[in-house]
Amino acid sequence: MKTTIDIPEPLYRKAKIHAVESGQTLKDVVLHALVRELDPGSRTDAPRKFWNRRKTRPAFARLERTGAFRPNPGDADVTDLISEDRE
Repeated sequence: MKTTIDIPEPLYRKAKIHAVESGQTLKDVVLHALVRELDPGSRTDAPRKFWNRRKTRPAFARLERTGAFRPNPGDADVTDLISEDRE
């Protein structure tokens, strides 16, 4: 279903930046936020790992998606190791 909503400019910018940094579309970000807000079962009180809370540059995100930080196929991503270390 399509709908139109008015989003304040500062909130729109934050959402758009988040979408770009996470490699998602704005639509995906909005839908994910709605699901989290409206479905209590999808919420988790567990803290997110450090690496999942950080903001990344688009070039870094592209490298991460291609597996550039996995030394060998099947190995843990080095970003996970860093996150565990920082926790």
